[in-house]
Amino acid sequence: MATINTLRGALDTGELGRTLIHEHIGIRSPGIAENWPELWDEAACVQTAEEKLTALAQRGVGTVVDLSTADLGRDIGYLQKVAEVTSINVVLCTGIYWLRSMYWRGRPQEELTRVFVKDITEGIAGTEIKAGIIKLASDVQGGGVDSYNEKCLRAGARAHRETGVPIATHNGPPTLGAEQQRVFKEEGCDLNRIVIGHVGDTDDTDYLKSLMDAGSYIGMDRFGLDVILSFEKRVGTVASLCKDGYAERILLAHDASCCLDWIPDMNVVQEQSPNWHFNHIPDDVIPALQEQGVTDAQIETMLVGNPKTLFDHTEAY
Repeated sequence: MATINTLRGALDTGELGRTLIHEHIGIRSPGIAENWPELWDEAACVQTAEEKLTALAQRGVGTVVDLSTADLGRDIGYLQKVAEVTSINVVLCTGIYWLRSMYWRGRPQEELTRVFVKDITEGIAGTEIKAGIIKLASDVQGGGVDSYNEKCLRAGARAHRETGVPIATHNGPPTLGAEQQRVFKEEGCDLNRIVIGHVGDTDDTDYLKSLMDAGSYIGMDRFGLDVILSFEKRVGTVASLCKDGYAERILLAHDASCCLDWIPDMNVVQEQSPNWHFNHIPDDVIPALQEQGVTDAQIETMLVGNPKTLFDHTEAY
């Protein structure tokens, strides 16, 4: 049987259960807590993570894929404390976000690939905890898929081919997903092992079908961010794609976080986006999909079957 690296060690992919493909256990701004520790309340964030992940487990979710890269403040010490207080499986990532790094801007692509591979094969930050997925990102705020971003995408593609672990991406706007596919194809990647993420921010089903027809999974992974696209349109888009036979190419999530230090007052965010939380899919989205004719089998495919298939293919090529 295939296994996947998780926060607690290797796990049989058959034990993943219902899986949310794009979430965050904690996003922190690197350098802040290291210099002003009073600005990072680790104990409070561990407690918040325990409450949110326990609530998810009680709703039948077995695994969360945490796509917080090092430059999003991936903190292995914090994550180890979270592992002690929750039963849910957490798959950690390596990779890089779209924000431009002065460190990596002038260094070769090969060095970036090397650190990704190290996280996957040796462990993260001197521990034996290994990454199980590669996070890559493109965004118009960072110049889109320009020469710097292409270097990052190609570095991740080569780490993927060397280790076999899958790739999941961030896109802003969703149209950048086609550009990411172009780079991955040029690197010889099997698109069946790649999730083009955040494309649930559009209801253009023809575009979404084009990504899936090219081979990729798509991440309908921002449920709750209704300020970008309404709940009704997000649900309707997934229901329409399922009706047209695409359930086997869709993965679901919220892109939510247990802790997020980018925003001074999360209460304001909750007022603006009250559905943006981990329980939204089990509590609201699944019933809404069922009302629109999505079958229980299709829901299990999107939440259980597709993640298992994605993580089953771990051989290098």
